[in-house]
Amino acid sequence: MTPVALSGLELLATAVMLVDGNLTVHYVNPAAENLFEFSNASAIGATLGRLFADDTVLAAAVGYARANDCGYSEHDIALEPVGRAQLHLACTVTPVEHDVAGAAYLLEFRQIEAQLRIAREERMLDQSRANRELIRNLAHEIRNPLGGIRGAAQLLERELDRPNLAEYTQVIIEEADRLQVLMDRLLAPHRLPQPALLNIHEVLERVRSVIHAEFPRGIAIERDYDASLPPIKGDREQLIQAVLNVVRNAAQAIAAGGTPGPSGGRVELTTRIARQATLARKRYRHAVVVRIRDNGPGIPESIRERIFFPLVSGREGGSGLGLTIAQNFVTQHHGTIAVESRPGDTCFTIVLPVDDSGHGSI
Repeated sequence: MTPVALSGLELLATAVMLVDGNLTVHYVNPAAENLFEFSNASAIGATLGRLFADDTVLAAAVGYARANDCGYSEHDIALEPVGRAQLHLACTVTPVEHDVAGAAYLLEFRQIEAQLRIAREERMLDQSRANRELIRNLAHEIRNPLGGIRGAAQLLERELDRPNLAEYTQVIIEEADRLQVLMDRLLAPHRLPQPALLNIHEVLERVRSVIHAEFPRGIAIERDYDASLPPIKGDREQLIQAVLNVVRNAAQAIAAGGTPGPSGGRVELTTRIARQATLARKRYRHAVVVRIRDNGPGIPESIRERIFFPLVSGREGGSGLGLTIAQNFVTQHHGTIAVESRPGDTCFTIVLPVDDSGHGSI
């Protein structure tokens, strides 16, 4: 293998680690930091056994490369960084001919689900556009006759000679008003964004204060923020509404369905930086990752794949618009929103790009 410059590894989109014969880490590139969610500084000097819950497969792969003095690939391994979710990866171990940072082996990791994830994000982007058009057309079609229905009910009420019948016209008027509010919500996502530099933590703190006011008891909101995140450029009110819709859904699900654990209802807000992120078919050097995790009953499997569709709700009495609106706002910011759910653990992940030349753009 020709000499490897560390500066070249910094630019790779694939995750790379350099280890010695004792499986001690000597270097982690930015893509690996992002993939495994630990820093180069914290990994250097640690063994693979300390960084991963089970390093057996990696140790065997390095052992084979050492014994045969050749490269070796594993096409599907499950790695679980300590304290993080399990990852399914392909791994290639290559002996380093010339000493690089004291290491003897280069480990290159690729997410085997990466192509599936990109395809899923593209489908969600197309779905979001179709949803917006459907919502807009539906709202306009319904909004116009609502005014006529309400006006006719008011005129009818004045002509009634039996006052007790006014109860029925009031029902018509109130329901027309309720539908009008619903139509306003359907049309709200289509106003043009008003971008400005903002700190994502200001958005999350605003949401936290609203949820505390709405659910004063029984739901704890925990925070795990990365204070070093750069500002992004976005519409503050739209981002607040997007995050609020997700957190409020979580709180309502906890309140309605109970929690499986003894600790009570819990929503956790986490922020991290992602490197080399592909969003809306564009590559960004950095992106802000917001995770909203709750310990509620989870999203029913029957609607999990359609949870962002309009008028799909897993909660009795829900309008099925909150997550659709959240998705619309996020995609308007060239970001992505995804969900993983099982009983007792639902996690929404919002990724928003950072334009390093101008700190984000929409």
